[in-house]
This record gives sequence, C-alpha cells and structure tokens, in this order.
Amino acid sequence: MALFSKKKAAAPAADDEAEAPEAEVAEEAPVELKKEALAPKSGKGGGILGIIISAAVVTLIAAGGGVALGMKTNAAIEKIIADRDVAAAKVASAHPAAVKFSGDTVVKQIEPVVTNLASPSDTWIRIEMAMLFKNGAVANPEATAAELRQDVVAYLRTINLAQLEGPSALQHLREDLNERANLRTGGQVSELIIQTIVVQ
Repeated sequence: MALFSKKKAAAPAADDEAEAPEAEVAEEAPVELKKEALAPKSGKGGGILGIIISAAVVTLIAAGGGVALGMKTNAAIEKIIADRDVAAAKVASAHPAAVKFSGDTVVKQIEPVVTNLASPSDTWIRIEMAMLFKNGAVANPEATAAELRQDVVAYLRTINLAQLEGPSALQHLREDLNERANLRTGGQVSELIIQTIVVQ
C-alpha cells in the first residue's frame, strides 16, 4: 500500500504540474487579447475614423483661432477709425467751410461727384471741385454747392469717354461746367475749379 500511496501522492503532483501550465496559459491569454485589442486593425475603418476625428479637431482649433484673431483685428480697426474721425472733426472745426481765396473771393468745396458716363455705361468718373464766388454774392453757399453738384452729375451722365480723351478734353470739360455754373447761379459763381478727376 505504501507503494500505492506513493503513487497516489505522485499522481496529484503530476496533476499539479499539468494544471500549472494551463494556469500560466490562462494568465498570458488576457495579455495577448489586450494586445490584439490595442493593435491597429489592418482594415480601413479605424484609420479613416482617426483621420476624420483629427481633421475635426484641427478645424475646430483653426476656427476658434480665426474668430479670436478677427475679433481682435476688428476692435483695432474700429479704434483707428474712431481716432481718425476725431482728428478729422478737429481739422474741420479749425478750417471754415468757405475759405477766402484772394481779396474778396471765396472758395467753397463741393462734395465729390461719382457717376457713370453715358457711353460706355460701365465707365465711372469721380470729380472733385470747388466753386469761386465773391464774398457775400451767394446767399446760401451750401444750397448753391448742392445745386451745382446736381448739375454736374446730370452733365457727366450725358458725355461719353471719347469727350474726355485728348489734350483739350479737360479744357472743354472745364468750360462746359463753368457755363452751367453761371447759368444756375445767374453769374454769382465766377468759376468751378476742377481739383481732381478720375475716370475708371
């Protein structure tokens, strides 16, 4: 019996050895499963999803940066414009609207005129002018300037580009505008001075 007992005792030892490798395999199996789960899939699904998520994150960051930069730039531009308006108001208050030219003659600025020509109709003209008149000859210079501006717009819409080309074109334009000014004011405005003219 001792023999049997030794064998029986030996037998459970062998069973323990047989169970030990199974336990080791059982412990290693989850690690291998975890590694397989973490490993990137060879298919296209995981890679495309990652690219889409990355692109969305980058887009959101760029949009946020753009909004922040736009707001900062907008505030800076508004401040510059406000400062410029304040400076322009100071200059305007320092200089009177009508300035003495020489002796008894006064120069009054007329608002710039921007209109299109008759032909070709997609050609635009901008003209800046001033009117000359004797001090006190024009009762209401602001109203007269507005009327002359209206006449200039009406006249410029009747001419074509060919009339503004050539060496004598500016002289003819000046004569036509002066004639209209004299007719409108009954001779009170002695001359319209063309300061700038741009045809585009």
